Amino acid sequence: RMETDCNPMELPNNTGFEEDSDYRDFEGTDVKDMRLEAEAVVNDVLFAVSNMFVSKTLPCAEDVAYINVETRERNRYCLELTEAGLRVVAYDFDKTDDRLQTPYHETVYSLLDSLSPAYREVFGNALLQRLEALKKESQS
Repeated sequence: RMETDCNPMELPNNTGFEEDSDYRDFEGTDVKDMRLEAEAVVNDVLFAVSNMFVSKTLPCAEDVAYINVETRERNRYCLELTEAGLRVVAYDFDKTDDRLQTPYHETVYSLLDSLSPAYREVFGNALLQRLEALKKESQS
């Protein structure tokens, strides 16, 4: 369980919630957290896909956010981001298909690597360029 920055002595005693309760952020701050997580995922790999953005039509909840991605091959996917990881939930933007039983991936890199050979190539090239730059820095 994640540590909290909340001091239990600061809480009124009559809340009925324990210090590490999942309800401690009941004002809705966790909803923003999953959206922030989704934004971070997008910012991390946007350079290696044609288009990627957090869905504005599908609802973000405390435990889920949706990300639309278009690969360089022009395939569109809607991804679900949860604590379990990322998975494809539809083959179009802003959709979910309950019949799809796609596996969860721990990282966006793993998921995109399985969907898009062009992503793999662009990401690999970016990694090589970064390594070359580091190598030059260490030699100077």
